[in-house]
Formats: sequence, structure tokens, C-alpha cells
Amino acid sequence: KLTRRCGIIKKGDKMRNRYIITEENAKEIKEYRKKIKDKKKDRRMYAVQLVGEGMKYQMIAEKLDCKVQQVGVWVKKYAEHGIEGLNPKLGGRGHDNMRLEEETDFLEQFGEIAEAGQIVEVREIKKAYDKLIGHETGHGQIYNVLHRHGWRKTKPRSRHPKKASEEAINASKKLTKN
Repeated sequence: KLTRRCGIIKKGDKMRNRYIITEENAKEIKEYRKKIKDKKKDRRMYAVQLVGEGMKYQMIAEKLDCKVQQVGVWVKKYAEHGIEGLNPKLGGRGHDNMRLEEETDFLEQFGEIAEAGQIVEVREIKKAYDKLIGHETGHGQIYNVLHRHGWRKTKPRSRHPKKASEEAINASKKLTKN
């Protein structure tokens, strides 16, 4: 389907990868673009389609009003991940850590603990998340993951809703002096 030639182009001391998008890939993308309603994704797909049709990166960048490097990034994402690699990312770089399905599987273990009635703390989830992806993340990242999957932050009640008022408690006490 896709071929990858590594180390073909040399610039100075740098070695770069070169991804080849075939005409068949361009036709496939063209058909897929007809179903797309997201403008960002369509723009990315169009850039990759133009590469498959033989257009140079510089011309594509001028046509789409973006940088040449960005066109290269889109081509690389398509070559490595297919059409799903061109989905626009929401927010920061956190989505690069795990796919949505992987996040769902990861959170399942904590969902079972919560369903059993135990309190699940965000710092425990964050520790396990960082260990799984292999590097440290910010606190906001784990909250974004939890929000994406419909989790919410809850705290135990500070007092029982049917607790009697202080007046009622004091009135019920028997004050005796011995």
C-alpha cells in the first residue's frame, strides 16, 4: 500500500525520511474527502491527496496557506497511521500519548474500583497513566483524559443531609450536675 524510503535525501549532515503517497492512495483520499464535514481534516487530507497527485510540498503549502514543514508532517502522519492519523487533535499534545480506545481500556480498571464503592483518587490514576506511557505528564493532562471519558470529580459529603441541627442536638442532651 504505502512504501517508505529511508535515508534517500541528504541535506548537509542530516538524513531525512521520504514518504511516498501513491496515486491509488490519492484516489482513496479523494473518495474519503467527499464524506468529510470537518474543514481541518479535509484540509489535511487535501494536502496529502495533492502529494499523491505529484504536486510539490512548496506548491501545496502556498495553495493551502501553510508551512512546507506542516505538509510534511501531514504526509508522515498519513503514512504511519493512515486516514485516522489526519484527525485534527483537540487541545495539546496529550492525545499523542494514547488512542481513545487505549484510554478507555486504561480507565476501566479504575471504573471497577469506583463501582465497588471505593474512592479513586486522581493522583493514583495519574501515577498509573505516567507509568503506562513511560514519562511524566502534567496534572491537567489526566483531568483532560477523565473529562473526555465522562468522569467527574466528586467528594464525599462533609455532613449527612439528615443530621440534626446543633440546637436539636443540644436540646436532646441531658444536662445533669452531680
